[in-house]
Amino acid sequence: MNPYAAANALALQHRDIAATVAGNISRRTGHPKEDLEQIAMLGIIQASRRYSPERGSFRPYARNYANGEVYHFLRDKGFLLKVPASWRELHARGQKLIRLGTAAVEIPERLGVSSERWRQIAFACCQRVVGIDGEGACE
Repeated sequence: MNPYAAANALALQHRDIAATVAGNISRRTGHPKEDLEQIAMLGIIQASRRYSPERGSFRPYARNYANGEVYHFLRDKGFLLKVPASWRELHARGQKLIRLGTAAVEIPERLGVSSERWRQIAFACCQRVVGIDGEGACE
């Protein structure tokens, strides 16, 4: 018998929280929603295992854990350089355009920035903390 069966069932009933948290953060950061959703679900599983009804409603409790787990991930895998929020937003919009099939040369015009500015933004947003094994490098 799995000692966490009830907690796991509770977590599975609240998958929508993971989808909401991941969607909100994905839109702001440009990270793939599916990846963030998996990370948020880990937070919900942790919350379900630590939850007791005396704490109040499970949903806000689980949402805090899901947000925390995603933000911890982003902090650990985040930007090496301090990048202005406006640049991160433009970069996320540019990455979305690329995923939707827009040609790379059209991106600066679609975003309303010069080609040089777009190169600066893309370079700054691709600087990541890279481990010795090479993981975390920008694509």
